[in-house]
Amino acid sequence: MSALMKEQMDLLPDNDEARWQAVLEKDARSNGQFVFAVSSTGVYCRPSCPARRPLRKNVSFFQSADEAEHAGFRACLRCRPRAANAIEPQVELARRVCRLLMENDGEPITLAALSEKTGVSSFHLQRTFKSVMGITPRRYAESCRVEKFKQSVRQGEPITSAIYEAGYGSSSRLYEQSSGQLGMTPATYGKGGRGAVINYATAATSLGHLLVAATSKGVCAVMLGDSDESLAAMLLREFPAAEIRHDDEPLRSAIAAVVSHVESKTPHLELPLDIQATAFQRQVWEQLRAIPYGQTHSYGAVAKNMGQEKAVRAVARACATNPVALVIPCHRVIREDKSLGGYRWGLERKRKLLEAEAKHVK
Repeated sequence: MSALMKEQMDLLPDNDEARWQAVLEKDARSNGQFVFAVSSTGVYCRPSCPARRPLRKNVSFFQSADEAEHAGFRACLRCRPRAANAIEPQVELARRVCRLLMENDGEPITLAALSEKTGVSSFHLQRTFKSVMGITPRRYAESCRVEKFKQSVRQGEPITSAIYEAGYGSSSRLYEQSSGQLGMTPATYGKGGRGAVINYATAATSLGHLLVAATSKGVCAVMLGDSDESLAAMLLREFPAAEIRHDDEPLRSAIAAVVSHVESKTPHLELPLDIQATAFQRQVWEQLRAIPYGQTHSYGAVAKNMGQEKAVRAVARACATNPVALVIPCHRVIREDKSLGGYRWGLERKRKLLEAEAKHVK
């Protein structure tokens, strides 16, 4: 299964950190997948329980109500976790649609056909799928097709064959989508990025080492790390077949702008970008760029602003896959309880960024 499909279908938390995040967000999609127990009260609840959240140190997780009760906990009378032991019907419907779209072998499938196969109205299907997945079935199907093309060329399939196997009637249809989702033309992607020229430069900052990389179209990566060598190695992993050049000259103004921003000398950072993104990622990143300097939003608030309140974890994943740190300020998104949450470049850097921005605004 592709990374995109995993990102959009894996709605269920798979570790205690993710489960705790689901509990903080009262995420109904996780109901039936686990329960959380509170040692100070002796009660266990489903993730969406409306009760006040306990301290993290008092919480443990169990796969089922039976396990929690075997450990000595009793069911919450407010959320009735035993009655919530099944996956939410909205989530199950979204999963059925995802499976239908992925199993369709690249052939177009209409909303009416999905409605017939699932036994629900087109209107209800569209609304439910978008509320759970963050995008429409059509957008999801387009993403699946692009991902299928990418998988085929990675496995050595000829470009023409990969295009038609992914369900495109012609190469022009894929080219229409390639700018936003491939980040390069299909032919270039089919060569593993071979032929693309990426220049990069590094600089020392108060947050550690900084790397900025760009194609002829715009900045494609902004990274933070502990050494120039580790950042360069990371860039090579991101673009294994591209021609990577360490050249400060073409990036002089871009890296100066990012450094100035890091050191809180210029609050606004506007650079031309050349980055890959799914339709949903683009929506999230646009919301992040709208967060004012010195302020923070919760993952839930970002999802709500997009009109997709249930897509909180999908928002968190979009933040985690942001390729241009600072330019798209994913560090300004925190958890509902005001804790920092995650950050690809380290929580200490996130803390320093937020403190510096808040101090600058004051």
